Amino acid sequence: MSVAKEGYPIILFTASLSAAAWAIGWSGLGGVLGILALGVLAFFRDPERCPPDGEGLIVAPADGKVVSITKVTQGPLMKKADARVSIFLSPLDVHINRSPIGGKVEDVKHTPGKFIAAYKDDASKRNEQNSVRLVDERSREVEVVQVAGVVARRIICRARKSDLLSRGAKFGLIMFGSRTDLYLPASIRIEVLEGQRVKGGETIVGRFV
Repeated sequence: MSVAKEGYPIILFTASLSAAAWAIGWSGLGGVLGILALGVLAFFRDPERCPPDGEGLIVAPADGKVVSITKVTQGPLMKKADARVSIFLSPLDVHINRSPIGGKVEDVKHTPGKFIAAYKDDASKRNEQNSVRLVDERSREVEVVQVAGVVARRIICRARKSDLLSRGAKFGLIMFGSRTDLYLPASIRIEVLEGQRVKGGETIVGRFV
């Protein structure tokens, strides 16, 4: 199983504490810390995904549950948006973020904020977040926003302005429970429903029409 590189320091730290506890005879504490290390290892898992082929497809930018599909007029960076699909990631979900389309990174913006529960609708406006606006070769744009939650206090974004990303390409992650918002233009047919579980890089969220 592949593991996101950002997880190695935390995994090694908790594993070292577990080993030290066992070494001095604190087997109970060592067992608890060992279980914690395995939990952290599972959290930072980084599975391979196979994005679907097809013109105009938009895939989920994260694993999790679609908690809302909302009409909007714009995103943090996208001036003409029509809908926002919000995906809640529990601590048990894979937390890697993936590009919903193949295209160029036109803008990246980090916005400080609060850390309210990520499943609440207010989180999209009030929480700390990182926005990535993507434009494909036909000038069609979408925006992905990584939103921190109560536990998630660190957003990692490897995408930089002018980077070229393929559909489903990994560009970052959010530490522990969080939310990922996908802003879409009017020329989209949305193909997911509220309450549906999606897989980042594989589930088709919508398509350009």
